[in-house]
Amino acid sequence: MRVAALQTDVVWESPSANFERLAPWIRSAAAAGAHLAVLPEMFACGFSMNTQVVRERFGGPSVVFLQEQAAEHGLWLAGSVPELAEEPTARRGPRVRPYNTLILAGPGGEIHRYRKLRPFTYAGESEHYEPGHETVTVEIEHADQRLRVTLFICYDLRFADLFWDVAEETDAYLVVANWPVTRRRHWVDLLAARAIENQAYVVGVNRVGEGDGLAYAGDSRILDPLGETLASAAGGESMLLAEVDAARVKQVRKDLPFLADRRPPG
Repeated sequence: MRVAALQTDVVWESPSANFERLAPWIRSAAAAGAHLAVLPEMFACGFSMNTQVVRERFGGPSVVFLQEQAAEHGLWLAGSVPELAEEPTARRGPRVRPYNTLILAGPGGEIHRYRKLRPFTYAGESEHYEPGHETVTVEIEHADQRLRVTLFICYDLRFADLFWDVAEETDAYLVVANWPVTRRRHWVDLLAARAIENQAYVVGVNRVGEGDGLAYAGDSRILDPLGETLASAAGGESMLLAEVDAARVKQVRKDLPFLADRRPPG
């Protein structure tokens, strides 16, 4: 299955401007034969803590954009949005803090949501966004190809246990990010570590440009189950393409049966 990682800049807190900028990128990914395209974290607004401005209702404009683009181009499309919960809770009343939600939209109208388990406390995300409570793995199909993808967002990458817990049911991890240039080495090394230790593909998509005083270097990667780089980009806007094959994951795990030797903590 061909995967496109779309490493782009993000116009700060301007969804309409980002939709206009991203549509040609998605069109190009489809023209290149991609069956799955992945956008950076908070693709429509940047990593903003100004949630009173950027938050969207459940199924709001950014989700609609992903759904419409996926349907128009006949591919799966992923990107994260600041989305409020569908229903208020009786215990807490109306939701005022959104989730950082990674949306995976399918060509047939499918919609899957992963809510970031580990808000980035260091940047104050935990004060403005609700934490999620469960991992999400989706089996996507194209023709006779099937791929089990597990969704993660940025800071989640630092927590190996999250990836370990779902390794056996995962062929490819999708990790979308706004990872700053000051810690670019961490991003690159942790992507490789997650691929190697879990014997799975990793599609890491980071933004470029500047937002709210921070610079982003990109360094997006598509890695194979041995941690080898299939595609990479440096600091400019880029489209990365690579073939991702569930059979390759199965073969690597058969040849090197390391996952069977894991032991639960304690």
